[in-house]
Amino acid sequence: MGDSLNFIHAFIEEDIAPGGRCEGMQVHTRFPPEPNGYLHIGHCKALIIDFGSAEKYGGICNLRMDDTNPAKEDTEFVDAIQEDIHWLGFDWGDRFFYGSDYFEQTYQLAVGLIKKGLAYVCELTPEEFRERRGDIGVPATSPYRDRPIEENLDLFERMKNGEFPEGKYTLRAKIDLASGNFNMRDPVLYRIRYIEHHRQGTKWCIFPMYDFAHPIQDAIEGITHSLCSLEYEDHRPLYDWVINNTDVPSKPRQIEFARLGINYTVMSKRKLRTLVENGYVSGWDDPRMPTLCGLRRRGYTPAAIKDFCERIGVAKVNSTVEYSLLEACLRDDLNANATRVMAVLHPVKLRITNYPQGQSELFDIENNPVAEDAGTRKVSFSGELWVDADDFMEEPVKKYNRLYPGNEVRLKGAYIVKCTGCVKDENGNVTEILAEYDPETRGGDTPDGRKVRGTIHWVDANDCADAEVRIYSNLFSDPDPDSGDFLECLNPDSLEVLTGCKVEKCLEDAKAPASYQFLRTGYFCPDNRDCATGHLVFNRSVPLKDSFNK
Repeated sequence: MGDSLNFIHAFIEEDIAPGGRCEGMQVHTRFPPEPNGYLHIGHCKALIIDFGSAEKYGGICNLRMDDTNPAKEDTEFVDAIQEDIHWLGFDWGDRFFYGSDYFEQTYQLAVGLIKKGLAYVCELTPEEFRERRGDIGVPATSPYRDRPIEENLDLFERMKNGEFPEGKYTLRAKIDLASGNFNMRDPVLYRIRYIEHHRQGTKWCIFPMYDFAHPIQDAIEGITHSLCSLEYEDHRPLYDWVINNTDVPSKPRQIEFARLGINYTVMSKRKLRTLVENGYVSGWDDPRMPTLCGLRRRGYTPAAIKDFCERIGVAKVNSTVEYSLLEACLRDDLNANATRVMAVLHPVKLRITNYPQGQSELFDIENNPVAEDAGTRKVSFSGELWVDADDFMEEPVKKYNRLYPGNEVRLKGAYIVKCTGCVKDENGNVTEILAEYDPETRGGDTPDGRKVRGTIHWVDANDCADAEVRIYSNLFSDPDPDSGDFLECLNPDSLEVLTGCKVEKCLEDAKAPASYQFLRTGYFCPDNRDCATGHLVFNRSVPLKDSFNK
């Protein structure tokens, strides 16, 4: 989390200082994802705050699966969540829990509330509940609020035993029907659900609401600081009420921070699930998704994502961050660490007519000019090369410094060549570019001092590999897809698949999680699902900020 002191850390330092609420205690946080989907970049901010804050103060952080709602939970998501957290570099040791581990204790604490006269069984239907919720200045009502304690205990036990249909009864807290905070107007603590739980099976048919279960789980685990997103700020009085009125062993403190929003992106699990289940994307790990597995497949690195979360900071007010900032963080990381290679995405043959026929040679080309210890690699060169079709114009536009008849360009790390013309097919399409090389310019030097403005990349046509390259753009064309029907602003051009691309031979065994800068093009990575020897597939992670081929 860096050395800066954000407001969460200020609260923590206040609590652990002499005379503070947690004096002498170890800072103990938790990350409690619901296993009903894959983690996305918004969750990443939360888990970095949770794990990072504990790490900063020499504390510990639990990983707890919030599986109190069995309707959409799955072990697939549990496994994926753990994989993503480990990928980011965090670990929970032996502190891995499920919210459902505490079902029995939570039930007994609910019974304790009933015995204290602080909870009652209500049989309002959902429609009646809404009708009786009241309004600002108008209290809610419930005709069952004064039901005798013994009757409440009997009904609640029978609810647990499965004697009633779904929706017949709920258990509600007895707090304040006139509260200005509607979360305190006798909120529901338990509801009846006949659904199989992914871990508990059919043992339970009543399930606690999140606002009741979560503070209890925190207290049982000895959490000192329950860090959560801003949407729970209005729920904090209920969190504290549960802690103060149930017989739990500790008193955690809830602190809220602003959620992460990014433009051109949706973060709702429901919407992400819709994209997956209806085939708008290839899966939860589609590289256009904001999921951590999708970002990983696209070539994002843990360092870049952590840097992004560090740069946006910890705020108290929700805001939307530019997607370009996330890209900038990745670009900075890959610029320092990615190997440079040459890849031709739109290949056209360049034939050097005066190069000795059948001859080839090797050039030493740097792997990363900004990394001192990156070394060099051997790159094959011959009289037949692949170059990008965009690097040739028979009739150049103004300020075009690449290949055109009569112009010289530098072939990256090799020779200076002069374009002498081209060969076309019967439809007028260029099939081959012709050039002559200057053998005195080996390595790209100009002994006579003449100026050559253009430098282009190339691949030896006699020593290269074929590849499929996937160019990803924003999944949505609207910067605020949540403002309306998000499906209506899906970008039809968010994926371009290029086949027949030519890449350096050194990439023929490329495997994830390697990252490369394709010179003058962008940063790319082998697809961690589809790339294999003999079938190379690269995903564009992020374009270059400023391409020097302009």
